[in-house]
Amino acid sequence: MKISDILEEKFIVVNLTGTTKNDIINTLIDVASQSPKVLDKEKVRSAIFEREKIMSTGVGNGFAIPHGKTDSVSDVVAVFGITAQPVDYQSLDEKPVRLVFLLIGKDSMVGPHIKLLSRISRLMNKEDFRNKLIQSKSQLEVLDAFRQEEASYFEM
Repeated sequence: MKISDILEEKFIVVNLTGTTKNDIINTLIDVASQSPKVLDKEKVRSAIFEREKIMSTGVGNGFAIPHGKTDSVSDVVAVFGITAQPVDYQSLDEKPVRLVFLLIGKDSMVGPHIKLLSRISRLMNKEDFRNKLIQSKSQLEVLDAFRQEEASYFEM
């Protein structure tokens, strides 16, 4: 499963406002709730924040990947955001975040969920790709950047 197969243009937010980690996560959950795949927004919110309590999903290099699994989605839901300003996310490297990829999976789909997290992390480890995303001005530019980057990985 490719990231560009699950990420839709309407679920990409450029110039994401919010000044705290919780603001950013809540905004992305609100965007995700517009998907017909989301059956209960509050259960999704609970799953994401419960996961966040375990350890910050700010993985470093200005990137965070809040995620969770719940029976309140009918399939994988993805939302991507670029913050307007750097946000303190209590990241592992203690640096602020600009790129946030929210991933919500079904409880019963652990394998695909872990694979997607791995693929997202692998792409986001590339500095030139992160810079390209930060410079993107539109939802389509972001989606095209993901498509182009994934095309360079033959195993995907």
